[in-house]
Amino acid sequence: QVQLMESGGGSVQSGGSLRLSCAASRSTSSYCMAWFRQAPGKEREGVATIESGSTSYADSVKGRFTISQDNAKNTLYLQMNSLKPEDTAMYYCAADRWCEDIVKGLGVIEAWAYWGQGTQVTVSS
Repeated sequence: QVQLMESGGGSVQSGGSLRLSCAASRSTSSYCMAWFRQAPGKEREGVATIESGSTSYADSVKGRFTISQDNAKNTLYLQMNSLKPEDTAMYYCAADRWCEDIVKGLGVIEAWAYWGQGTQVTVSS
């Protein structure tokens, strides 16, 4: 069992930056860790994954967002730069055994094993 808790969300103007954090209750080094987001009226989508140091990003955030993790602190991060209004969403961190190219629309998001409660990101124009 892994408990996840996100923090760092907030309101920012277009072009601004935020860093999200996700604290895990125990080591997640054996898991694929991911950030997902869900905007009102839209399906949840994969934003970024990290597994054994290898990262993958959705095309919509590539070059603007960076996923990283500090295994000593059991913490996952998402650095978000050059934010756009379309990045407005609830952001969730999640853990599962495999990444399954979830950011490319493969795999089943609902099947991911562990989820945080989410943190809201709002970007104004």
